Amino acid sequence: MPTMRQRHTHSHTHQRRSHHALKAQVFGLCDKCGQAVQPHRVCPNCGTYQGREVIDVLKKLTKKERKDKQKEMAEQEKEAKKMDMESLSVK
Repeated sequence: MPTMRQRHTHSHTHQRRSHHALKAQVFGLCDKCGQAVQPHRVCPNCGTYQGREVIDVLKKLTKKERKDKQKEMAEQEKEAKKMDMESLSVK
């Protein structure tokens, strides 16, 4: 004959579920374009990892999109260099 199932109190249930919360993701900045990137991942914007190009991002785009992306990446590189120069001059 089966035994009755014991109910758990609300506090017991909540204590068990206390570890189910999601943690905030940590992001760093890409060295080349300055985009937010997860650590140990390839930058989805420029395709670089640890200072070298791993994925050719422009290869997948059409000719017009490729041209626009190249302009955008050049502007981002200029901004990143400008920020580096400003940080060096501040110190």
